[in-house]
Amino acid sequence: MKAENKKILLAYLELTKPRILTLVLITTTLGFFLSGDGITSLSQLLILLVGAAFVCAGSSTLNHYLEREADSKMFRTCHRPIPSGIISPSRALSFGIVLVLSGVLILCWGINLLTAFLSLLSAFLYVLVYTPLKKISWVNTSIGAIAGALPPMGGWAAASGELTLGAWVLFFILFLWQHPHFYAIAWMFKDDYKRAGFKMLPVVYPDGISTFQQINLCSLLLIPISLLPTYLGISGWLYFYGSLFLGIGLFGIGRKLSFSKSMRDAQHLLHASVIYLPVLLFFIIIDRIV
Repeated sequence: MKAENKKILLAYLELTKPRILTLVLITTTLGFFLSGDGITSLSQLLILLVGAAFVCAGSSTLNHYLEREADSKMFRTCHRPIPSGIISPSRALSFGIVLVLSGVLILCWGINLLTAFLSLLSAFLYVLVYTPLKKISWVNTSIGAIAGALPPMGGWAAASGELTLGAWVLFFILFLWQHPHFYAIAWMFKDDYKRAGFKMLPVVYPDGISTFQQINLCSLLLIPISLLPTYLGISGWLYFYGSLFLGIGLFGIGRKLSFSKSMRDAQHLLHASVIYLPVLLFFIIIDRIV
């Protein structure tokens, strides 16, 4: 019985997509940290993170619910909680709705309306626009990237009550970064996506030319955009040279993939993008502290 309960609890945890949740909490904290003079109120930050976590976890759960049939057709997702029968669709739906609404109410009560709105907007774009759009158009990746780039803006708004230019710079850094990251995944699992009926870019254009153009363009644009925090006075020159090095490296790995089109280089790009973001955030924080 205990083993069964543990299995169910782990399944509910999987519905919340812990990796995405962790990234959202980190970038939300970053926005909160950069908006003011560091973290001036731990209690406010805690309320912010709880509310943001609930909304993000609920959105991920609703994404599981809406994609349950498609997930059952893909090798990489057929063992998820709903397709495998561990959690019923109705329970997942209720769980997701309760989490999202609770998170928005927490942010309204404990932070401010702007932060709550941004969090709700992210959930709306992710669940009701990005998720169904995956069956319609390859543009879904960019819409999903908008939703994924809103958390640092929410953190910024929580600390300052407004959205200044610095918040938008963080938004565009996250927005551009997600394209090489998710297009690498889309290239690696294009057959799985095709099987599920998802109109991902490598599925719509199997030759990969459009996919690699998007990777190269967004990686290239990411270089100058990531340097803007220094010119805005948010970060210093340590961050400047660190972000420049990271940006050139990411672009170079993407270019290599565009020539080879190999799964190995797609994995390298995915790993590089996973390394890029935390190291970039590390440079921002260290430069701000030092």
